[in-house]
Amino acid sequence: MTLYVTGVTADLLLVRPLPRARVVQDLALIGAGAVVPGSSLLFFGQHAHTLGTNTHFFGVGVSAVMAAVAALALTIIGVRRQDGRVVLVGTAFTVMAALLAIHGLATPGVVIGDNGVIALTGAMTLPVGGAVLALSALPGLRRPQGIRPLLALQAVALVGVVGLGIAGMAVPSLVPAVPEPDSPPAIGALIVGAFFYSLLLLRALKTYLLTQRSADLAVVVGVAWLTAALPPALLMNYMELGWWLGHGFELAGIIVVGGAVAMDLQRSVQSHPLVGDLRAAELVAKEEAFLGARVHALLQRLAEKDESTEEHTRRVALRAVQVGEELGLPPGRLRALAIGGLLHDMGKLSVPERILKKPGALEEDEFTVIRKHPQWGIRLLRELGGFTAPVQELVHSHHERLDGKGYPRGLEACSIGLDTRILTVCDVYDALVSPRVYRAAWTHEDAIALLHGGIGAAFDDRCVAALERVLGREEPRRDAPAFRVATAPA
Repeated sequence: MTLYVTGVTADLLLVRPLPRARVVQDLALIGAGAVVPGSSLLFFGQHAHTLGTNTHFFGVGVSAVMAAVAALALTIIGVRRQDGRVVLVGTAFTVMAALLAIHGLATPGVVIGDNGVIALTGAMTLPVGGAVLALSALPGLRRPQGIRPLLALQAVALVGVVGLGIAGMAVPSLVPAVPEPDSPPAIGALIVGAFFYSLLLLRALKTYLLTQRSADLAVVVGVAWLTAALPPALLMNYMELGWWLGHGFELAGIIVVGGAVAMDLQRSVQSHPLVGDLRAAELVAKEEAFLGARVHALLQRLAEKDESTEEHTRRVALRAVQVGEELGLPPGRLRALAIGGLLHDMGKLSVPERILKKPGALEEDEFTVIRKHPQWGIRLLRELGGFTAPVQELVHSHHERLDGKGYPRGLEACSIGLDTRILTVCDVYDALVSPRVYRAAWTHEDAIALLHGGIGAAFDDRCVAALERVLGREEPRRDAPAFRVATAPA
């Protein structure tokens, strides 16, 4: 036990997660996002109720003005950091909050009398915000060079919203009270808005499944609240309690999503949930932000013992998630593949340095020690706790072969999952094309040739083909000298 525990377990237990508490927290957030809005509207939405004009004026109008100022500040921060994602979110929320502010300030009987501005702005807020956020599907608007068009869009939209409010309040007859609740135009706006928010919800959910961060889950909840606010805004009137509940969900959704984006900015992490462009490779590149402190701490330990092994694990993890995406693995499995790839050689923390860094070929007894690193790795993860079964399986089985001649368990093909097969191919490829202290690196062509030669016996043909496609989209390696050895490295 001392080999794999010394200097590792004690420190890492300080950042050990509380899986059960995390599960409870996530379930509570999911429940708030899915159950609270729907059940509230279902059971109480049709009740006749009004909170009065002053409540609407101050509760909606004033709070929306504050939200608009905060959203504008978010935009400014995004501009300073040249982050198109943040500017996009800030633009959408600024326009939404401004429309909602005009909607509240146009409450009849407070500042002005009956007017059409209140109906029009109330109906426009969510569909327009959803349409702006949906623009994130255009990659050009997420890049720094896309910031200028977004700022122009925000300026035009704000001028239009403020102009509409001023004109409508000055001359109420200028703005018709459209659409009427539950009218064909209102139903059409509901369908369009629901389409936009469904896209946003799917993007946010995909990002959360990759990162499993509470902030990204909060975005899922916030988008769910915005979606739930659509029906009461377009199908109900102010005499129904559901109309008032919808206003609450709308404001809460803006605050929750905007707050999650602001938290990412505070941590200097790009915000991805609404954009949906997070790739599994970024989990590997920024493991501390997306995969947690334990993974980062283990990698630091490995780097302290053998920097070349730590660098190898990062390259293998990167290739593995790229191949996983190429083969269409879902987000949850890509996350496990990222963690498993980064930790697959963690058992080498228990390998004596004289063997791990030996400047020559290993003797048989030394190779026997090296072959124990998958077992030591799985024991370490189990000792630390908090690592899922798929991650543990990747660490335990990445040296297994389809013909049953691998180690440490000699598994047959039927017992080796696709994720493990992906990791095995990427592990061998990187070991071949990387220089070792006792040999030069193989060329890309020679490494691929070895993988092809082992298809069926050691390697899965789908994984080899997918790795070739991934590598084929990159700049070919031309600097590595040709060098052949008889077998693949351990």
